[in-house]
Amino acid sequence: MEFFQRILALLNYKIETPTLYGWFHLLWLGLSITLTVVACLWGKRASEQTVRRIVFFTAVAVAILEIYKQINYTFGSGDRTAEYLWYAFPFQFCSTPMYVGLLTGIFRKGKIHNALCAYLASYALFAGVCVMFYPTTVFTPTLGIDIQTMICHGSMPVVAALLLSSGHVPLNKKTILTALPVFLACVAIAAVLNEIAYVTGLLENHTFNMFFISPHCEPSLVVYSQVQELLPFPLCLVVYIAGFTAAAFLMLLGAMGIRLLARNTQKRRA
Repeated sequence: MEFFQRILALLNYKIETPTLYGWFHLLWLGLSITLTVVACLWGKRASEQTVRRIVFFTAVAVAILEIYKQINYTFGSGDRTAEYLWYAFPFQFCSTPMYVGLLTGIFRKGKIHNALCAYLASYALFAGVCVMFYPTTVFTPTLGIDIQTMICHGSMPVVAALLLSSGHVPLNKKTILTALPVFLACVAIAAVLNEIAYVTGLLENHTFNMFFISPHCEPSLVVYSQVQELLPFPLCLVVYIAGFTAAAFLMLLGAMGIRLLARNTQKRRA
């Protein structure tokens, strides 16, 4: 019992909550940007097998950190009988790259594998960039959780850069169509989980709102919350899917623009 409490105390080490663009945020943002640039440069020479291993084992590392997070949230107070915090259930939009990355190691090169990787190079890229540049809601007074969230979100643009620069995922406009079925599947799972929470009465005493799209919970997602107040749920879902798809597509266009700029720069130097 004493050993268990010591482990929980270590995992629950308290600090002053990091601030937006404070030293902690800038440290991890700089590290993520640096590794993304390295992935872009090194990815051109990386073999397909190497890329697949990096993507898979990154997901494994993120999964291990997620397990730590769940343990910390459940037992962080030191009480072995602590109640599970359902709002922290690991199936938010930013959690999906973990599952998708693990699946890339299961499926061989083909339509499913290509779709999974395309998702990591577009939708997951959008999720990671958003949080790394504007992490207003992810920081806590717990050091371990702050490190966990920075690693998880910071790895998303790195993995995306590796997939795109290596050619494992084609850097073109059609990639978003390849990734779309994976995103639709994730949204569908989130919607089903939200309905299960409502039907079982879980929402009576807990917060459970995967992807923040539940029609049974108070709207909380920026911009989308305004849509929820105006439109019925099915139309809200259409807007949600269209909005996130457009954002992911813009990420691909941005990457295409960077590649074009790099090529033009090389031509001028030559």
